[in-house]
Amino acid sequence: MVVKKVLLLGGSGFVGTYIANRLSQRGIEVTVPTRRRERTKALIIQPGIQMPEADISCEKTLNELVSGHDAVINLVGILHSRDVQLPYSRDFAQAHVELPKKIVAACKANGVRRLVHMSALHADPKGPSEYLRSKGDGEAAVLAAQGDLDVTVFRPSVIFGLGDSFLSTFASVLKKFPFFPLGFGHARFQPVWAADVADAFVDSLSDVNTYGQAYDLVGPKVYTLRELVDYTAELCGSKATVVPLSEGWAYLQAGLMWLAPQPLLSPDNLRSMEIDSVADATSQAPAGWKPTALEAVAPTYIALNTPKGKLDSFRFRAGR
Repeated sequence: MVVKKVLLLGGSGFVGTYIANRLSQRGIEVTVPTRRRERTKALIIQPGIQMPEADISCEKTLNELVSGHDAVINLVGILHSRDVQLPYSRDFAQAHVELPKKIVAACKANGVRRLVHMSALHADPKGPSEYLRSKGDGEAAVLAAQGDLDVTVFRPSVIFGLGDSFLSTFASVLKKFPFFPLGFGHARFQPVWAADVADAFVDSLSDVNTYGQAYDLVGPKVYTLRELVDYTAELCGSKATVVPLSEGWAYLQAGLMWLAPQPLLSPDNLRSMEIDSVADATSQAPAGWKPTALEAVAPTYIALNTPKGKLDSFRFRAGR
């Protein structure tokens, strides 16, 4: 299958920017719907990328967007919801379950067979958190369409890279405050680089061997959350003291942070950490998967939080 035009849903976000750039570099036309076009100027200037303002939750609008494309990539996801419901809140349902179902229906209605979907590592309708349960139900809806469509699902662990809200957030807090209260420091992750994730998505588009498959995307090494915080502190030159929190205090901290206008953490995030975000014996990786080590990438952007790193950045922009 030759893919010349892709509809990239959620393309203005962190991972979406990487994927849009990869598609543009390969000469593939990309449509990235957005609610606020002026906030995504970095993508607008890329060749072959169109960014119409649109509400993709509207079925009529979604059908109009899907029409005329060779493939659809869905990256839409949320980490927080203001409500708490079982099995998951309305926010999670809309983003992770209802939207994928609408996308499947729109693809069928418009004769677009190729659909690539982002789920999450250990997504499970019976998982411990609203996030994992809703991701599990959304993933199931996409995989159930195999046959009518040619679908591929990717389940990444936590994703790092320039522009992330993971290591960059740690660095920001570590530089501002003398203490870093840390709950669930024992939780384990297998971080994967955003560029590797982007390559996996784009490479799969024309690969018939990926049809009907679900792949786990993880990095080459497992870390505890405490190890990741300590490494980030080392990179950004922070002397902040990491204060381990008991489970009770960790949930209290998460509950308070959840009340912020733009929360960095919620109790549901902690519930997701009850399952280590690492590959297990059943994990299947894409053919030829060779993920990049975190240590090879993190210093290139976390160091920008140091005075020297900022100076190097200014010199780079000035061409010196």
